Amino acid sequence: MPDQDLRLQHLKVWLDQQLPILFATQGWGAVPPATLTGASSDASFRRYFRWEGEGRTFIVMDAPPPQENCKPFVDIARMLAKSDINVPQIYAEDLSQGFLLLNDLGQKTYLDVIDGENADQLFADAIDALLAFQQLPMDAGLPSYDVALLRRELELFPEWYVRRHLGIELDEQQLALWQRVSQLLIDSALAQPKVLVHRDYMPRNLMISVPNPGVLDFQDAVYGPVTYDITCLFKDAFLSWPQARVREWQRGYWQRAGQLGIPVQADFEDFLRASDLMGVQRHLKVIGIFARICHRDGKPRYLADVPRFFAYIEAVLVDRPELAELGELLASLRQPAEAHA
Repeated sequence: MPDQDLRLQHLKVWLDQQLPILFATQGWGAVPPATLTGASSDASFRRYFRWEGEGRTFIVMDAPPPQENCKPFVDIARMLAKSDINVPQIYAEDLSQGFLLLNDLGQKTYLDVIDGENADQLFADAIDALLAFQQLPMDAGLPSYDVALLRRELELFPEWYVRRHLGIELDEQQLALWQRVSQLLIDSALAQPKVLVHRDYMPRNLMISVPNPGVLDFQDAVYGPVTYDITCLFKDAFLSWPQARVREWQRGYWQRAGQLGIPVQADFEDFLRASDLMGVQRHLKVIGIFARICHRDGKPRYLADVPRFFAYIEAVLVDRPELAELGELLASLRQPAEAHA
């Protein structure tokens, strides 16, 4: 990874310039000797490092242009900070190089610690933060979840999972099924009331922090369907919960959102249906993304979580007869020999 090593050298030079300025303006004295270690990487091209010295820590983001653009992260972080949502504070930025110096929200994500015992409290905190997020005025000029974006996301499934991963070309009948299902999911999403949407509001992006949670990975926020983020929270890529318990959490969210004037559906069953269909749109997108990360970016480990998303979809198919055609399509993909006989 010579390019990454070169970026790391540039990052260290930049840090050596920024830290003395930061320490001086904060009245912290001289910059102490410190270590810089890998904090995490994700499915994108971004990497994170943790700077530690004499009890003080920072997170440094390396987001290489042109693959990544830090500006949305910076703009949205500043917007969210005004509403008391615990997002990283930006101490220094260099958008042209793709470097950010941030405060450290902690070393443990929800995913690291959540279990059957603490889930109620952790999710209550996460819902508090989400409700604050959804009460923000929609005046920041962010893009919307429109027809084009919803369709572009859905098309990742046939393009990357079906064609590239399974090696199947959809026939005329399968294409017709796919197009009708896609239209149903898009129409359902567009019919929902709109709020600010994080787009990846899940335990991996929530940090155990004070105040709890610390919220990360919000740079792709848009204005869109009110059920999107709450559906993400409970139907996660890395862990699943019993449906009865999810329904309890959903009802708690729905009641509180309504009390706060967030435009959730007036009837809980309508909310659940919208959430189920929104989830299916996202699950199909994520399956396509995981296949793309494998075949385009050489990161096959994400494919291990594809069965979890199919399980979410199958559970919804049982409850939602209007999605019968999706069930038919998925069955035909499991039996390509018969389907193309």
